[in-house]
Amino acid sequence: MRPLRVGVLGLQGAVSEHLSSTSRAMKKLGMRGEVVWVSRREHLEGLEGLILPGGESTTIGRLLLSTGLLERIREEARNGLPLLGTCAGLILLASEGDEEVRRTGQPLLGLMDMKVIRNAFGRQRESFEADVRVEGLRGGPFRGVFIRAPVVERVWGEARVVAELEGRIVGVRQGKRLAFSFHPELTPDTRIHEYFLELCRGGRPTGTSLS
Repeated sequence: MRPLRVGVLGLQGAVSEHLSSTSRAMKKLGMRGEVVWVSRREHLEGLEGLILPGGESTTIGRLLLSTGLLERIREEARNGLPLLGTCAGLILLASEGDEEVRRTGQPLLGLMDMKVIRNAFGRQRESFEADVRVEGLRGGPFRGVFIRAPVVERVWGEARVVAELEGRIVGVRQGKRLAFSFHPELTPDTRIHEYFLELCRGGRPTGTSLS
């Protein structure tokens, strides 16, 4: 089996944490491969998956525009590149934003059929952790770290809800695209990264499943 090559968008945010979590997930699954830092269009060449990390979504969106990565990621995703977006990454993947998104001119990739609400759980001081049941994820609830987290107000089309917290949507899947409101890279639990790697490989998950 050939080595897997997965990228983490490295313009701003929790980049190193995702690099580390993905590398640990690869080792846990016994996969050969590399995890690379993506900050230029050419870095997307040869990738079999891309992670969009948490951070300042407006800043990341504007940098995506200025580097030409916005259109290139759209193109790669429409050609089947699997994507995982967490926190700000979830916002960027959405097709529709709230009034704050519109007011700030937040660029969106528009790759998932969902509307997002920014900072839905409050500001930085309202950060918290909570157990989240993710549909099909084996091994019990996932301990989610919520930092200025968004929520998904609604989904349509091919998007489907895979995680909720107190009746609010915090996880969505659409084909080979996954989006979560929380930060899986800030915990020692690598199950979400493992699932994403299996999705990148194209096979059915072995230890985890969201199908």
